[in-house]
Amino acid sequence: MMRCLSRWTGAAVLWIAFASLARAETLAETVEHWGLLGSWAVDCAARPDRDRGARLTYEIQKDGRVMYRRNFGDVRDENEVVSAAVDAEGQLNVMVYFPALQQTREFGLLLTNEGSLRAIYNRSERGEYTIRDGKYVRTGAPTLEQQRCD
Repeated sequence: MMRCLSRWTGAAVLWIAFASLARAETLAETVEHWGLLGSWAVDCAARPDRDRGARLTYEIQKDGRVMYRRNFGDVRDENEVVSAAVDAEGQLNVMVYFPALQQTREFGLLLTNEGSLRAIYNRSERGEYTIRDGKYVRTGAPTLEQQRCD
C-alpha cells in the first residue's frame, strides 16, 4: 500500500512540475501580460529631459527580445531586458543589461490601481541601491509615479 502511494506521490510531483513548465511564459509574454509595454514618464507633456521628462519605453522586437529605451532629451540609449518575473505581491522584477555602463541592473516596478508605474527598487549587480523601498537612497524622497504616454 505504501509503495503504491509513494508511486502516486512521485507521479503527482512530476505532473505538477511538467504542468508548471508548460505554463511558463516567455520574457516578452511576462512583460506584456503585466502591462509594462509602451512609453512611460512622470509628465508625458514635458519634453524629454533628465528631470520630469525622461521617457522610458519598453518594446518587443521582431526577434522576441525585449528592449528598454531611455530618452533624456540630450542622451538616448537602448538596453536589453534579460529577465522579468512577477512576485507574489504583483511586483515586476526586471533585469536590464546596460552596455554603456557594462553592468546589469535590477529594478522592481509596481502598477498602481490607477494604472501608473512606480519604481520600488533599483540596484546594481553588486547590490548597490539607487532606489530602495520606493525611495531614492540619496535623498530619501519617494519615487514619482510614471504615466503611460502612448
